[in-house]
Amino acid sequence: MNLVDTSGWIEYFFGGPNAWFYAVPVEATNDLIVPVICLFEVFKKVNLVADEARALQAVAHMNQGTVVDLTENIALSAALLSIRHKLPMADSLILATARAHGAFVWTQDSHFEDLPEVKFIKAGISEIN
Repeated sequence: MNLVDTSGWIEYFFGGPNAWFYAVPVEATNDLIVPVICLFEVFKKVNLVADEARALQAVAHMNQGTVVDLTENIALSAALLSIRHKLPMADSLILATARAHGAFVWTQDSHFEDLPEVKFIKAGISEIN
């Protein structure tokens, strides 16, 4: 299973230099989970940068994966992860969701860089052919 962090979704939707990195998990929708916190963050960011119509298109694309609601277990696990790894709230919720579903987190967010279940790429790195 795969979970694309908000930074990855934004990179993919706006064709950033790392969009290629996220294409595989984003397009493999049968193996994709999407935490509701990512829906919130992507919808907000795309609205700010583009407009609501484009934000709704982004959310529709994200909904092709399996949307995972925030549960009590995920919330409590996220709190512990936040303390243990000094993660912000959204990042801890994303990581807790991934762990609850045995998923890898695909990201360019440096908060996740050294965690074992993370596929990390530095922001702004171009694909090497």
